[in-house]
Amino acid sequence: MKTITLVRHGKSSWEHDLSDRKRPLKSRGVSDAMLVANQFVKHQKIPEIIYSSPANRALSTCKIFMSIFDLSENSINVIEDLYDFGGESVINFIKNVSNEFDHVMIFGHNHAFTSISNIFGSTFIANLPTSGLVKLNFEINNWKDLKKGSTELIIIPKEFKK
Repeated sequence: MKTITLVRHGKSSWEHDLSDRKRPLKSRGVSDAMLVANQFVKHQKIPEIIYSSPANRALSTCKIFMSIFDLSENSINVIEDLYDFGGESVINFIKNVSNEFDHVMIFGHNHAFTSISNIFGSTFIANLPTSGLVKLNFEINNWKDLKKGSTELIIIPKEFKK
């Protein structure tokens, strides 16, 4: 069995005149990412390998998770192809993950992650919000055989706010 955990980057700030890639997280983005990471780690195993888009907001979200997971930031594999909004590059990337890994976590962007969750998962998601997490399981032994799987877990930050 193979498992993908997708995490959409936290809420980003539009305060500064920066390129899309350089936009930082807002304070809400930081707190939501911490909330989701803490919820995840309570009941889930930490994935074997972590990948992130190079965009500042995705990489910053990933670093928050690494802190909660008590992992070094050196554990992050930054992949250019994950800076994708449609999903095709992310799907191609997943299909080429080494089969030595059964559980991967990817930090990236919408609409790619909502699309992938709906194409390959068993639960429809209208829109994966910022800091949202989806864990998908697949009855496959080889990532190249990626096909419809099942949605095991969805964590939405607002569901855990008081």
